[in-house]
Amino acid sequence: MRRQKIYLDTSVISHLDQLDAPDKMNDTLVLWEEIKQGLYEVYISEVTMNEVMANGEPKQSTLLEYISEIDYVFAHLTDEIIAYADKIVETEILSDKHYDDCLHIACAVINECHILLSWNFKHIVKVKTVNGIKMVNAMLGYREIGIFPPNMLIERG
Repeated sequence: MRRQKIYLDTSVISHLDQLDAPDKMNDTLVLWEEIKQGLYEVYISEVTMNEVMANGEPKQSTLLEYISEIDYVFAHLTDEIIAYADKIVETEILSDKHYDDCLHIACAVINECHILLSWNFKHIVKVKTVNGIKMVNAMLGYREIGIFPPNMLIERG
């Protein structure tokens, strides 16, 4: 069976070490174990890494250590990704004030990920965004993508 391609935005990686949100942190750590077992093909973008690097110490080192534990595809920003992010702003799904969120979505879509995982309920995991991305993908000929929080994917049994 082919593994699902998942994109991790920065909020997922940040919640590996988020003591003030223990439930989300626990769910993210469970997901991380599944990733380490090779259940998913993981994509992390240049945007995610830049945001991780913007953390102060010791959080930056902690998150980089977690990232080093997994195999992932590094998604560079391309003209196609930037054009897609611009389309998200143009169609008013998100404003350019949240351009990094647009880039996360664009990276996931252009790299043909099945699922974008995020704890960002304010901008990404939101009905308006999910429906808007569905519309843009149909308009531009891209495949649909699921946008979910990590706890919707984990295989708890």
